[in-house]
Amino acid sequence: MTTFSKDNSTIKKNTLSISVQNIGKRFEREWIFRNLTCDFCSTNPTAIVGSNGSGKSTLIKSLVGYLPLSEGNLIYSEKEKIISKENWQDYIAWAAPYTELIEEFTLIEQLKFQQAFKPFDIEINQIIEKLGFVNTKNKAIRFFSSGMKQKLKLALAIYSDAKIIFLDEPTSNLDKQNSEWYLKEIATIFNKKILVVASNQEIEYHFCSQIIDIQSLKP
Repeated sequence: MTTFSKDNSTIKKNTLSISVQNIGKRFEREWIFRNLTCDFCSTNPTAIVGSNGSGKSTLIKSLVGYLPLSEGNLIYSEKEKIISKENWQDYIAWAAPYTELIEEFTLIEQLKFQQAFKPFDIEINQIIEKLGFVNTKNKAIRFFSSGMKQKLKLALAIYSDAKIIFLDEPTSNLDKQNSEWYLKEIATIFNKKILVVASNQEIEYHFCSQIIDIQSLKP
């Protein structure tokens, strides 16, 4: 069983935070969510929950700045200094079934490409070993199974040196063994970085102390 425990010696409180102030997002006349106010920090891993199609992915995309908000303010700050929106991506790693890999690359090429603009916390050979992909490191990603691709997407986020990790449906396409791998690896970072998980499966977010039910944000 994977154990999730707070290690306060590794947490520098209030060094980085995301302040969400009365935000909302609508498409044409339909509000996807509205009136959300909360804070995200490394001491308070967060789950965004709700049924399929409820808007969890839309909220994730809004929080990372991929989709513009219809109302409200979203403030990233470090050591009480506001981070400009243009620099948010320096802090963020994001994994979801719909995010893309460069399928013409081999595994090792993908990792080296990623490292060039988003460094990792560990060495590339360690990532390959943790993935269990040693025998496929020179295989083109287009030949990977859907589960292998999802596992790689998670690895690119989890092992990055980004301080904010967003995961949308993290165990999508993963079997039981690889879902356990996800929980094991998340346990190594969940109290060191800002972590936000969007899911409708409790096993994916049971370690989260802040829960946002997006269906409660419907006008």
